[in-house]
Amino acid sequence: MTVHLLGIRHHGPGSARAVAGALAELRPDVVLIEGPPEADKIVELAASEEMEPPVALLAYAVDDSTRAAFWPFAVFSPEWQAIRYGLAAGVPVRFCDLPAAQQFASSGGRSAAAMDPLATLAAAGGYDDPERWWDDVIESRRDGAEPFTVIADAMRELRHGEEAVGREAQREAYMRTVLRKAQKEGFERIAVVCGAWHVPALELPLPPATHDQRILKGLPKRKIACTWVPWTHGRLAATSGYGAGITSPGWYHHLFTAPDQITARWLSKVAQVLRDEDLPVSSAHVIEAVRLADTLAALRERPLAGLSEVTEATRAVLCGGNDVLLDLVTREAVVGELLGSVPGATPQAPVAADFAAQVRRLRMKRDAAERVIELDLRKPNDLEKSRLLHRLRILGVHWGVPATDERRAQGTFREMWRLAWDPGLEVELVAAGAHGTTVLDAATTVMLKAADSTTLADVTAALEKSLLADLADALPPLLRGIDTRAAADADVGHLMAALPSLARASRYGDVRGTDTAGLAAVAGRMVSRVCAGLARTVHGLDPEAASAVQELIDGVQDATALLAEDVRAEWLNTLQGLSDRASVPPLIRGRLTRLMLDTSRLPDGEVALRLGRSLSPGTPTADAAGYVEGFLAGGGLLLVHDERLLALVDAWLGGIPDDAFLEVLPLLRRTFGTFAAPERRTIGSRARVLSDPSTVVVADDNELDAELAATALPVVAQLLGVS
Repeated sequence: MTVHLLGIRHHGPGSARAVAGALAELRPDVVLIEGPPEADKIVELAASEEMEPPVALLAYAVDDSTRAAFWPFAVFSPEWQAIRYGLAAGVPVRFCDLPAAQQFASSGGRSAAAMDPLATLAAAGGYDDPERWWDDVIESRRDGAEPFTVIADAMRELRHGEEAVGREAQREAYMRTVLRKAQKEGFERIAVVCGAWHVPALELPLPPATHDQRILKGLPKRKIACTWVPWTHGRLAATSGYGAGITSPGWYHHLFTAPDQITARWLSKVAQVLRDEDLPVSSAHVIEAVRLADTLAALRERPLAGLSEVTEATRAVLCGGNDVLLDLVTREAVVGELLGSVPGATPQAPVAADFAAQVRRLRMKRDAAERVIELDLRKPNDLEKSRLLHRLRILGVHWGVPATDERRAQGTFREMWRLAWDPGLEVELVAAGAHGTTVLDAATTVMLKAADSTTLADVTAALEKSLLADLADALPPLLRGIDTRAAADADVGHLMAALPSLARASRYGDVRGTDTAGLAAVAGRMVSRVCAGLARTVHGLDPEAASAVQELIDGVQDATALLAEDVRAEWLNTLQGLSDRASVPPLIRGRLTRLMLDTSRLPDGEVALRLGRSLSPGTPTADAAGYVEGFLAGGGLLLVHDERLLALVDAWLGGIPDDAFLEVLPLLRRTFGTFAAPERRTIGSRARVLSDPSTVVVADDNELDAELAATALPVVAQLLGVS
């Protein structure tokens, strides 16, 4: 009976190549792999043609799906090569790490070794970078030499015969337990694929079984479910926060899969990435970059040009020293966003299974790279996609994010979504199972709980989400909740904050084929309550509070445009009655006057009279500035087109004393700073005409080039059909 310990580095292409070669030569009767034993029941799925790495084992606690962990595998992962060998050879494949059932039951997480063995060995070899040392010694070597004996010797020396403690001791004790079990079952040739650090702890002779039993005795357990999920190279990267992450999964994939000419093939791939961005990269660039990378490797006495050499060659030759282009190469090639796939027969949590079925039915592809899709809600398939994406957002599964502001997008038949699949969303799908067995049921349950929210705005927002997601069972309780809270809420501000989403829902729900009967009636009653209490709300506010109320007024103004004409008229009549009341703060009076002008409820002469009165010398400068801010909120086109109003504002600005001007300058900058640059430029040009009528100002900064303009006249004439 022989036990072969294959100490590896997780996700190392050199280790993977060495493991594949060693297993083919040893032809073991059983393969033991560091990983959760709960996966023994589903390991055979890895033999399916539908299984394409990168993939990961997902284990989660049945009673608390937030306790979950992933064990990722890429094609260049040694464990993956061991799994595929065992399944292809027809020998048992078992996982031998401490069960997830026991890891999740205790508060301690997965611990690492007390020291960094790579850093120690690299320093002994004269390297200041552990990653580069390992790459030179193991990953970049292609001479077929078996490294496991040397690795075992090195780890034995580093551990000095000392036993592990804490979680590491528990893990190694369980590994030895699985190894003893395989021995008792009569397997003659046993191969163990594990992290190199654990090799000395698994060498024969093993300590007595009672030793390990004492370590494992009394460990609590939880009920665990395990499945396969797709993974990405981006999630393998160290920058993603993955504990065993690597900096360059795309490069490691290339090292493992390229049959020969590693440097030339890689730099050709980099050149293609740059060409896809319409950048000029020729074959000569690639040839010169290969020469530079190989020369650097020779100067540094490296067996093969590594990532550092090809990166320097890429920066110098292909990117012309441009680090922005180099970042593009790093993102697209060095890291990459390859997304794996798992067989359809893979066991899944109920919500995840329902989600997968809907994705297949709607033909929605899960890509790791971000892409933008446009949905036409008049098409049944697109409408179903929109509902699914909105339901997922309710469940916290943010596969899709609206590409434009939702408030502007709800009034159309089209939606834009940014889609990017993150494997971590698999855990969110599992967690959604606490609310139901399907995406629809789970989202409905979440919204029904929102109906019990204490704030009117929260319930109204939940109603809007439910309409977008077509959660018919959630609508009646939410609508009752809104009506009840609106009737009982004496705070007009709460009603005003809740109105916009309710108005959008009542107006645009029918675009999505949703029954919105009753929404408009509730919205109308809320507007009436707002109108009844608005005078009290705006009375005697300080500037900060007035600014907050102004934003609420703007929101209701937009909302009432979506409601019935009589509701809109009631609101505008209320604003008109308050627009010239002295007790209303200047900021709000200015805003209400502007709204009356925009809705043709005040004649131009009356508006000019009010503005002139508010900007008269007897008005405190701060009050006048507040009135101007409210009046001009939303843009400066009014001053561009109405010379009389521009003259009033110009005269007021010119008459402000120097000391008072410094006090109101921040407010003035805030007001005029919101104008678009062309508006500011045109206002300045027209103001110059006011101060000096003899001045002729061209609005455009560029003088008309008559000769150049003449060249366009024949084309214009042809378009107009004139000779």
